[in-house]
Amino acid sequence: MKITFYGHACLGIEVSGKNIIVDPFITGNPKAAHIDVNSLKADYILLTHAHQDHTLDVEAIASRTGAVVVSNYEIASYYGAKGFNYHPMNHGGSWQFDFGKLKYVIALHTSSFPDGSYGGQPGGFVIEGEHKNIYIAGDTALTMDMKLLPMRTKLDLAVLPVGNNFTMDVDDAIIASDFVDCDKVLGYHFDTFGYIEINHNEAKKKFFDAGKDLMLLEIGESIVL
Repeated sequence: MKITFYGHACLGIEVSGKNIIVDPFITGNPKAAHIDVNSLKADYILLTHAHQDHTLDVEAIASRTGAVVVSNYEIASYYGAKGFNYHPMNHGGSWQFDFGKLKYVIALHTSSFPDGSYGGQPGGFVIEGEHKNIYIAGDTALTMDMKLLPMRTKLDLAVLPVGNNFTMDVDDAIIASDFVDCDKVLGYHFDTFGYIEINHNEAKKKFFDAGKDLMLLEIGESIVL
């Protein structure tokens, strides 16, 4: 499983020969100006919620690739009504896709489209691939529901927001990694704009002191699990 960070909360995931884009927000992010959105491969687009900084490039990517948009019922249906391929889900539900098993899980945040229309309830995803399992938390506060995840799935990586203000901060992310029983963490939703800028060295040291590993990738950088 190869995971590429495209800035903010956007990820590219290559697993079982399929390409997944999570929360595409690239063209609106000056820090990701070197990423060519038109070159990205996508069989699926996973959306945690409807905010513009997670959905801006959905239509451009889906129009070009024919990707299936996967999200909560309201978001998926929104894109379905526009003629895009879609698969609706809701909290607690899972589906066996050709890339692996996908579960839509609880996140504590808000969700609305840029025009203010209802974007359903926000969520996160657990992907159980052929060899590795990952948790993508989405935009969320620390929540006790995270403790439920390891009861069903042994995680190899937790992708957690660490930027504070709109989501949990580094200290809460450390607790979240305890809750999901995963000490290997990829941080995201940080540095994009002033509200969520963080001190990278301090964040990594806090995780290290807790016996955990926090990765803060450069935009365009990848890891392989």
